[in-house]
Amino acid sequence: MANAEMTKQIAEGQGFIAALDQSGGSTPKALKQYGIEEGAWSDESGMFDLIHAMRARIIKSPAFAGERVVGAILFEQTMDREIDGIPTATYLWDKRHVVPFLKIDKGLDAEVNGCQLMKPMPELDALLARAAKAGIYGTKERSVISAANEAGIQAVVDQQFAIGAQVTAHGLMPILEPEVTISIADKAEAEAILRTALLKGLDALPEGQKVMLKLSLPTVDNFYAPLVDHPKCLKVVALSGGHSREAANAILARNRGIIASFSRALSEGLSAQQSDAEFDGMLEGAIASIHAASVAG
Repeated sequence: MANAEMTKQIAEGQGFIAALDQSGGSTPKALKQYGIEEGAWSDESGMFDLIHAMRARIIKSPAFAGERVVGAILFEQTMDREIDGIPTATYLWDKRHVVPFLKIDKGLDAEVNGCQLMKPMPELDALLARAAKAGIYGTKERSVISAANEAGIQAVVDQQFAIGAQVTAHGLMPILEPEVTISIADKAEAEAILRTALLKGLDALPEGQKVMLKLSLPTVDNFYAPLVDHPKCLKVVALSGGHSREAANAILARNRGIIASFSRALSEGLSAQQSDAEFDGMLEGAIASIHAASVAG
C-alpha cells in the first residue's frame, strides 16, 4: 500500500522535503531568482507555464531522487499539471520515489496580535478530495507569527490543528506550519509560547492520529526536541525562513531529528540559462549539502 510505504519513507527516510510550492504571489520572485524577468510572460497562465517548467527540470534532474529527497511540496497548479505526460504527483512517486505533498492555504489574513492566520478556505474539502484522488500523500498550510503574543500564537495553533483535522478526515497527512519570522527581536520568546501550544495540541490529538510540523529554525539548538520526540508527531521539518542555504544548513545540522523543507535555499544558484550539465551540477551540490545537514542530527 503506497500510503504505508510513503509514511515509512517520511518517518525513516534519510533525506529532506523539497518545497516546490511557490504560489501566485511569490512566483515572479522565484522566476527572477531563476533568471527569468517579469516581461517574459504575457499573462498568469504563461507565468505558471514557466514556473512549472522550472519545477519539472528540478524533478527530472538525476540529483532529485528519493534516496535524499524523501518528499516534495507542490503548488495546486503543479499538482494539476503533468511531467512527460504523467500527472506530477504520480511522476514524483513512480519515477523518483519522492512523496508528494500539496500546499493548501490561500495566503494570510491581516495581522492580529502580532500574528497572521490563514485566509478562509471554503473550498478546502473539494481540494482535499481532488488531492487524495491525484495521489497526494499530505498537505502543508502556513501561518505567520511576528510577535511573542500568547493570544495570537494560540489562535494560530488552534487554526492549524483545526485544518489539520480536516485534512486527516480525507486520509491525508497534514504538515502544520506556524512560521516564526526569523528577524523579530522576541523570536526566542515566541518559540517558547509556540512550543507549549504545539505540545498541548499534540497531546489532544485522538489516539492513532499524527501530524507533521514545519517550523522556523530555532534560536536555541534542539529547542524543539520535545516535539521531535512526541509520539503523535510523524516528523518535524524546518523552513529556511530567509537564511542563506549555507546558514540554514549550519543551524539545521545542530538540531537533532529535524530535516529540511527548503524552497528558496534549494533553488539558490539555479538558472534557466544554465546547460543541463551546469544545472544538474548546481542542483547536486544543493541537494548534497541540504541532505547532509538533514541527517547530521
